[in-house]
Amino acid sequence: MQQQARTGAAPGVSTGSPHRRPGRIAAAAAAVAAVVGLTTLGGPGAHAADNPYERGPAPTTASIEAARGPYAVSQTTVSSLAVTGFGGGTIYYPTSTADGTFGAVAVSPGFTGTQASIAWLGPRLASQGFVVFTIDTLTTLDQPDSRGRQLLAALDYLTGTSSVRSRVDATRLGVMGHSMGGGGSLAAAKSRPALQAAIPLTPWHLDKTWPEVATPTLIVGADGDTIAPVADHAEPFYGSLPSALDRAYLELNGAGHLAPNTPNTTIAKYSVSWLKRFIDNDTRYEQFLCPLPGPSTTIEEYRGNCPHTS
Repeated sequence: MQQQARTGAAPGVSTGSPHRRPGRIAAAAAAVAAVVGLTTLGGPGAHAADNPYERGPAPTTASIEAARGPYAVSQTTVSSLAVTGFGGGTIYYPTSTADGTFGAVAVSPGFTGTQASIAWLGPRLASQGFVVFTIDTLTTLDQPDSRGRQLLAALDYLTGTSSVRSRVDATRLGVMGHSMGGGGSLAAAKSRPALQAAIPLTPWHLDKTWPEVATPTLIVGADGDTIAPVADHAEPFYGSLPSALDRAYLELNGAGHLAPNTPNTTIAKYSVSWLKRFIDNDTRYEQFLCPLPGPSTTIEEYRGNCPHTS
């Protein structure tokens, strides 16, 4: 059950007698008005006073479904020769440094795939206020557990030695992946509980139970998937996650195993909401996760619990 986020009023101003210290009262009132104004301004630089990790303006359905968010995006290529433990890739990041650091996400392709197969997620997520590392694996045939280790190696490179490391908050990291990369994202979350979010996309793994995962996890399946049928992969993965965990299962309607390989508004909408809520602690995005979305032309089924509010 969701614990409703508390919305506190602006701090009250004690005026006492209406005839005492009018200048001080007016100054205090002006300060309160300024704080309220700052928390309601639009634009990427507007942050709520009680959450230093908020990035970007208040979200709308249109803003999270858009092909690009409020941030301009730059990118840099990482050669496989410059790294160890994974196959290089491309880093997408908000161009401006005005908002300080950002949370980061590493994304793995699936079996036989390269970063090109998940490249669309790079600029799409980065424009919403994340540093996104779409990676190549050591070989295109790497198994899920290997891909999980490579996702973690990519995050370590991103936060430790990459050219954009100063833009990344190393305490706010997540993983995503397609197919065997999705299984890899579960493996990464299992081995590194400090991760803030995991999003396996039409995932594949021989291990069907993940009770050790302590990372908020959104699993995306597809009703027409014949390579990793949801009954054999996504559904048991979700069902094995701890019931008290922030978790969700989104099954795409009329989609197949390769749905995450091309721009997909439903995947983007809920991925952005999940990453914002759990990497940025941004409760403004709870409205898209709770009440749970119902069936639609693009959603076959959605299960889960409303995000816990600490």
